[in-house]
Amino acid sequence: MKTKYFDLIDQTFDFPQDEFTLKNKELRFHDIDLMALVEIYGTPLKFTYLPKISENIQRAKNWFSEAIEKHAYAGTYNYCYCTKSSHFKHVMDEAFKNDIHIETSSAFDIDIIENLKAQGRISNDTYVISNGFKRDQYVKNLARLINNGHKNCIVVIDNYEEINLLNEAITGSYNIGIRIASEEEPKFEFYTSRLGIGYKNIVPFFNKQVKDNPKVTLKMLHFFINTGIRDTAYYWNELLKCMKVYVALKKVCPSLDSLNIGGGFPIKSSLAFDYDYTYMVDEIVGQIKQTCDEANVPVPHIFTEFGSFTVGESGGAIYKVLYQKQQNDREKWNMINSSFITTIPDTWAISKRFIMLAINGWDREYERVLLGGLTCDSDDYYNSEQHVNGIYLPKIYKDKPLYIGFFNTGAYQETIGGFGGLQHCLIPTPQHILIDRNTDGTLVTSVFTQQQTSEQLLTILGYDYGVNTAYAKAEEALSDFSQSIENL
Repeated sequence: MKTKYFDLIDQTFDFPQDEFTLKNKELRFHDIDLMALVEIYGTPLKFTYLPKISENIQRAKNWFSEAIEKHAYAGTYNYCYCTKSSHFKHVMDEAFKNDIHIETSSAFDIDIIENLKAQGRISNDTYVISNGFKRDQYVKNLARLINNGHKNCIVVIDNYEEINLLNEAITGSYNIGIRIASEEEPKFEFYTSRLGIGYKNIVPFFNKQVKDNPKVTLKMLHFFINTGIRDTAYYWNELLKCMKVYVALKKVCPSLDSLNIGGGFPIKSSLAFDYDYTYMVDEIVGQIKQTCDEANVPVPHIFTEFGSFTVGESGGAIYKVLYQKQQNDREKWNMINSSFITTIPDTWAISKRFIMLAINGWDREYERVLLGGLTCDSDDYYNSEQHVNGIYLPKIYKDKPLYIGFFNTGAYQETIGGFGGLQHCLIPTPQHILIDRNTDGTLVTSVFTQQQTSEQLLTILGYDYGVNTAYAKAEEALSDFSQSIENL
């Protein structure tokens, strides 16, 4: 009878997979010895595997290159990284090894761009696609970037007032895009996206505010679907509507030459993940070309904005199961040595699904469990709702610690969780390490940040940590003195 954890995974999924393998009854991720990381750095532990970022960028570039060649598509493809997924320097450094462009969403993004330019990571040839609702500081920073010579900045107009604000701040000419306010899926609580300008209003908006404005050149139509690029009737219907707008706009605006099909590719959230990226890219390129050919207009240059797809599959977290609580005759709670709310808040906020596997113990019998975090919040758990089905893990023994890993957590978790700031119930942010490979393929690890200390958290809260420390030391000294008196 097959009752081992390995048997369960082997029978349920196609295993091993490209990034997940087994060696000496322990899980490996991209051939990284995870238990060795645990022995060196301890747990809880977060890590970023940098080569995965470049790998995904190159995969997407290849899919579009093949589709463009197949369809004899006359336009170019431009890969943009969405900074909001992860603003960290190590992510940017790795991403910009791959000749890509950048998409921004807030004022401080421009400061990051200027920093990257100063370091030579990007140049004036790099496209900066600026999204988001723009006011005051964002407009001021964009104007500074453009006035200092970054002509490849395309400011995507989100509302009717932004052009007037930009005209006042920018001294010369500049390029813009217009964002379509796409209609949301039927399951949404509202019909139309709050971002952008409605389909029917785009051509009138161009005629009224852009056509006769000598400072402004319309270069891009921006199309974004909140649910991402998926093979659904909803997605294809919205893309067709977008192309109709593009054709109508192109006929009155010759300078329009680019289409931004924002909305990212999905990433792997389960070992059963199945998505045909090649087919989707081929179909998108084919449909854009067909629509333009039928309307007798030139095809646009294609831009994509991939955030989670770029960085998501590079991240992971490892925890130790501290204890098992049998709360009733059916529910067993495996308590981890951290908090889900603190370290992977998307599991708590939007029931986001990540790949979760045991790191060790694959030769043990398995059991169904629930996973609980350290905080006293009843929502600090991970169960079948997030995990699609029941959670099964190797059985726990006092003399055999169990470690579990969550994978593909690289997008949004640090920013949503408030990296370096206060955490729920003051559970500290775990140690975070970076994993890279030398040219010969050998692994190189480095510590990005240590686990948060009580001093850091108390300082944020406004406590004078020096006074607290002095008081504690005085208390300790007084206790030692009292003990000495008693001993006499």
